[in-house]
Amino acid sequence: MRKRKRSRRWLRERLLIIGRVPLTEQIVAEIDTRPGGRLVVGIVDDQAACPALPGDCPVLGPMSRLAEIISESRPDRVLVALSERRCRTPVTALVESCVARGIIVEDAASFYERLTGKLAIESLTPTSLVFSRRFGPSRGHQLIARVVSLAIAFVGVVACAPLMALIAAAIKLESDGPILFVQPRVGAGGRPFTLMKFRTMRTAGQHTSEWEYDNRDRVTRVGRWLRAFRLDELPQFVNVLRGEMNLVGPRPHPVSNFELFTVVCRNLNELTGSAIGYYTLRTMVRPGMTGWAQVRYRYANNIEEEIEKLRYDLYYVKHAGPLLDLRVLASTVRVVLFGHRAVDDGSASRVAAKHAGPLGLPPDVTSAHAA
Repeated sequence: MRKRKRSRRWLRERLLIIGRVPLTEQIVAEIDTRPGGRLVVGIVDDQAACPALPGDCPVLGPMSRLAEIISESRPDRVLVALSERRCRTPVTALVESCVARGIIVEDAASFYERLTGKLAIESLTPTSLVFSRRFGPSRGHQLIARVVSLAIAFVGVVACAPLMALIAAAIKLESDGPILFVQPRVGAGGRPFTLMKFRTMRTAGQHTSEWEYDNRDRVTRVGRWLRAFRLDELPQFVNVLRGEMNLVGPRPHPVSNFELFTVVCRNLNELTGSAIGYYTLRTMVRPGMTGWAQVRYRYANNIEEEIEKLRYDLYYVKHAGPLLDLRVLASTVRVVLFGHRAVDDGSASRVAAKHAGPLGLPPDVTSAHAA
């Protein structure tokens, strides 16, 4: 057993992180929830008297000792997570101590994206967006996604017509109220449209919040089944045919929450303090019947969880392509066949809860929608 444990430890990728910023803590926390594959050997930062990171990750020393620290810690990969890189990045030490030895040097934000499948919003600078080679889907992918969405939506309406008729009858028999739930939502470019879903809840007697957690007692028995297998979304094939949605994309938020999310998301950047229109980036593509955030995360029940889903949505917007769409569709098929369960192991939820911080919102803000 001891030999096996030693061999596993020897096979783990050793990471050294340069810079102590919020992204550093997120990376360490994510790796701490995914034991076995990687090991953070330490942090290089000029502020040695910093509080300990998750997993007792040590600060090994200042930037002036970088070459010596690399020799001592023997990392396989060095992640650069500096808040200000101009005149601070130790290029000479990285070339001589890492590149010359075959040690991989990588931007910490890029590593975080590959590790988690979401965007590091707090470390996304305005210049990285303006001068990025591409942020958003290519025209070719948009055309392919539109053609595929139209074809599947047309087939879906025809093939699922008997099923939708049965669902409509079941909804009408179980409770009073309309068969469809219709609501104004925000579409591509911020344009509003009317989204359609099968009604899964009893009509509220008074105004309530739109969080899923606050409305669980209103969900009908038929509604629970429809939600578990995502069958309540079937009427949105019509939204796809009308050009308002695609098959895959970020889920559209209610129009009533557009201003709230826009204000909140403009004040997320902890690196530069800049107000960035993250929510505007989310509307670069058509919303979808299913999306990367939906298959990777659960229903959002507060602002912090909604922001966590935004990280996944922006990852999709940045990396949208046929392969990512296929991954989303494959995961959605599993949900339809076996019921809803997030694809990840829940580590994202635990990390989000661990690093949730105050956003300066008033305590009575409750108007938001999970899906």
